[in-house]
Amino acid sequence: MSSLIGILGGMGPLATVDFVTKIIHQTPATRDQDHLPLLVHSVPQIPDRTACLMDNKESPLEALLLGLNTLISGGAGCIAIPCNTAHYWYEPLARASRVPILHIAHACAEALAREQVTSVGLLATDGTLKAGFYARHLAEFGISMTIPDAALQQRVMEGIYLVKSGAVDRGARVLDDCMAEMLQQGVERVILGCTEIPFALDAIGSAHASLGMDATKALAAACVQWHGARQMAVAA
Repeated sequence: MSSLIGILGGMGPLATVDFVTKIIHQTPATRDQDHLPLLVHSVPQIPDRTACLMDNKESPLEALLLGLNTLISGGAGCIAIPCNTAHYWYEPLARASRVPILHIAHACAEALAREQVTSVGLLATDGTLKAGFYARHLAEFGISMTIPDAALQQRVMEGIYLVKSGAVDRGARVLDDCMAEMLQQGVERVILGCTEIPFALDAIGSAHASLGMDATKALAAACVQWHGARQMAVAA
């Protein structure tokens, strides 16, 4: 199996670049050649995932499958999807793939379990909340999850779409306020379960960032771990 990691991205473009940066920063490397080989498919024209789940708009599955097949045809031995909501379609994508697809919520739950966290809040899109996969993966590790009430969730979505529109600072300040309100509910950590959220909070140097669990970073770490295991298997 190839050690090339395929990134099914573009959802959105900033989040994809942020994900690649987090892979690079978590890779133990002293020279160019030590870094992970990546093949990035960043096609922002994939239909909106939340619009599909909440408003019965066009499904992104066909476009996701096209991107998946492009990456596999290009030699990818493993796939990562730096978009939380897109994981609603994880099962059909996994069935169609002859290579493993890492799951962002599983990577996040594993990271929380290593830190012995038992209660979390979740900031994510309406579509991700509806999909329910975070609750399932967290439950495997005995971690309880709190979601925002309707008013707070509306503000979360406002912040996310401001970031997607390019108004990063404005969106980040909305999301930072949402993060503070979520922490007031007594959870130990808050999962930043939309790839725009950690990028935005980092952009303004949020004081709450240390209590967030960056799902994007957890998936990037899973990529580094997969590549290391693959290299060891080849060496053996």
